[in-house]
Amino acid sequence: MDKVADIGRDIGAYIRQQRSHAKISLRQLSKLAGVSNPYLSQIERGVRKPSAEILQQIAKGLRISAEALYVQAGILDLPVGGPVTDAIRADTALSERQKQVLLDVYESFRRENQVASTSEPEPEPESKPEE
Repeated sequence: MDKVADIGRDIGAYIRQQRSHAKISLRQLSKLAGVSNPYLSQIERGVRKPSAEILQQIAKGLRISAEALYVQAGILDLPVGGPVTDAIRADTALSERQKQVLLDVYESFRRENQVASTSEPEPEPESKPEE
Protein backbone atom coordinates (compact mmCIF):
# COMPACT_ATOMS: atom_id res chain seq x y z
CA MET A 1 0.00 0.00 0.00
CA ASP A 2 2.88 2.37 0.77
CA LYS A 3 4.28 1.77 -2.71
CA VAL A 4 1.02 2.98 -4.28
CA ALA A 5 1.15 6.14 -2.13
CA ASP A 6 4.79 6.69 -3.18
CA ILE A 7 3.86 6.38 -6.86
CA GLY A 8 1.07 8.93 -6.37
CA ARG A 9 3.48 11.38 -4.75
CA ASP A 10 6.11 10.75 -7.41
CA ILE A 11 3.77 11.38 -10.33
CA GLY A 12 2.30 14.42 -8.60
CA ALA A 13 5.74 15.93 -8.00
CA TYR A 14 6.69 15.14 -11.59
CA ILE A 15 3.56 16.86 -12.95
CA ARG A 16 4.21 19.88 -10.73
CA GLN A 17 7.80 20.04 -12.00
CA GLN A 18 6.69 19.85 -15.64
CA ARG A 19 4.02 22.49 -15.05
CA SER A 20 6.63 24.73 -13.46
CA HIS A 21 9.03 24.26 -16.41
CA ALA A 22 6.19 25.11 -18.79
CA LYS A 23 5.39 28.21 -16.69
CA ILE A 24 1.73 27.20 -16.47
CA SER A 25 -0.38 27.81 -13.37
CA LEU A 26 -2.40 25.04 -11.79
CA ARG A 27 -5.57 26.75 -12.96
CA GLN A 28 -4.28 27.04 -16.54
CA LEU A 29 -3.29 23.38 -16.66
CA SER A 30 -6.67 22.47 -15.21
CA LYS A 31 -8.38 24.20 -18.15
CA LEU A 32 -5.96 22.86 -20.77
CA ALA A 33 -6.28 19.29 -19.51
CA GLY A 34 -10.00 19.39 -18.78
CA VAL A 35 -9.41 18.25 -15.20
CA SER A 36 -10.91 20.06 -12.22
CA ASN A 37 -8.59 22.38 -10.33
CA PRO A 38 -9.10 20.64 -6.94
CA TYR A 39 -8.52 17.19 -8.46
CA LEU A 40 -5.33 18.33 -10.20
CA SER A 41 -4.12 19.86 -6.94
CA GLN A 42 -4.76 16.56 -5.15
CA ILE A 43 -2.78 14.70 -7.83
CA GLU A 44 0.16 17.08 -7.47
CA ARG A 45 0.13 16.69 -3.68
CA GLY A 46 0.06 12.90 -3.97
CA VAL A 47 -3.40 12.58 -2.41
CA ARG A 48 -4.92 11.06 -5.57
CA LYS A 49 -3.43 8.65 -8.10
CA PRO A 50 -4.65 9.56 -11.60
CA SER A 51 -5.88 7.04 -14.14
CA ALA A 52 -4.15 6.56 -17.49
CA GLU A 53 -6.89 8.65 -19.16
CA ILE A 54 -6.35 11.56 -16.77
CA LEU A 55 -2.59 11.32 -17.29
CA GLN A 56 -3.16 11.50 -21.03
CA GLN A 57 -5.25 14.67 -20.61
CA ILE A 58 -2.59 16.21 -18.35
CA ALA A 59 0.15 15.30 -20.85
CA LYS A 60 -1.82 17.02 -23.60
CA GLY A 61 -2.19 20.12 -21.41
CA LEU A 62 1.55 20.15 -20.66
CA ARG A 63 2.41 19.34 -24.28
CA ILE A 64 4.53 16.36 -23.31
CA SER A 65 4.19 12.72 -24.26
CA ALA A 66 1.68 10.67 -22.33
CA GLU A 67 4.34 7.94 -22.35
CA ALA A 68 6.57 10.11 -20.13
CA LEU A 69 3.79 10.36 -17.55
CA TYR A 70 2.96 6.65 -17.84
CA VAL A 71 6.60 5.74 -17.17
CA GLN A 72 6.72 8.11 -14.18
CA ALA A 73 3.47 6.68 -12.82
CA GLY A 74 4.71 3.11 -13.18
CA ILE A 75 2.15 2.21 -15.84
CA LEU A 76 4.85 1.61 -18.46
CA ASP A 77 8.42 0.48 -18.11
CA LEU A 78 11.15 2.87 -19.14
CA PRO A 79 11.69 2.34 -22.86
CA VAL A 80 14.94 0.67 -23.79
CA GLY A 81 17.40 2.74 -25.68
CA GLY A 82 21.05 3.20 -26.05
CA PRO A 83 23.62 5.78 -25.09
CA VAL A 84 21.99 8.52 -27.17
CA THR A 85 18.45 7.99 -25.89
CA ASP A 86 19.72 7.56 -22.33
CA ALA A 87 21.65 10.84 -22.58
CA ILE A 88 18.62 12.70 -23.92
CA ARG A 89 16.36 11.32 -21.18
CA ALA A 90 18.93 12.15 -18.48
CA ASP A 91 19.46 15.77 -19.59
CA THR A 92 17.86 17.93 -16.90
CA ALA A 93 18.27 21.08 -19.01
CA LEU A 94 15.60 19.84 -21.45
CA SER A 95 11.86 19.76 -20.87
CA GLU A 96 9.98 16.49 -21.40
CA ARG A 97 8.53 17.90 -24.61
CA GLN A 98 11.99 18.79 -25.94
CA LYS A 99 13.28 15.35 -25.01
CA GLN A 100 10.40 13.67 -26.80
CA VAL A 101 10.91 15.74 -29.95
CA LEU A 102 14.62 14.88 -30.00
CA LEU A 103 13.88 11.19 -29.45
CA ASP A 104 11.25 11.21 -32.21
CA VAL A 105 13.68 12.82 -34.69
CA TYR A 106 16.49 10.46 -33.68
CA GLU A 107 14.28 7.38 -34.07
CA SER A 108 12.97 8.57 -37.45
CA PHE A 109 16.56 8.92 -38.71
CA ARG A 110 17.41 5.44 -37.41
CA ARG A 111 14.35 3.90 -39.09
CA GLU A 112 15.12 5.70 -42.34
CA ASN A 113 18.72 4.47 -42.31
CA GLN A 114 17.65 0.94 -41.43
CA VAL A 115 15.23 0.85 -44.36
CA ALA A 116 17.89 2.26 -46.67
CA SER A 117 20.46 -0.34 -45.59
CA THR A 118 18.08 -3.30 -45.93
CA SER A 119 16.61 -2.35 -49.29
CA GLU A 120 18.31 -3.43 -52.45
CA PRO A 121 20.31 -0.83 -54.32
CA GLU A 122 18.43 0.86 -57.10
CA PRO A 123 19.66 0.11 -60.61
CA GLU A 124 21.56 2.92 -62.24
CA PRO A 125 19.61 4.70 -64.96
CA GLU A 126 20.59 3.75 -68.45
CA SER A 127 22.36 6.46 -70.29
CA LYS A 128 21.38 7.26 -73.83
CA PRO A 129 24.13 7.33 -76.39
CA GLU A 130 25.01 10.83 -77.38
CA GLU A 131 24.17 11.75 -80.92
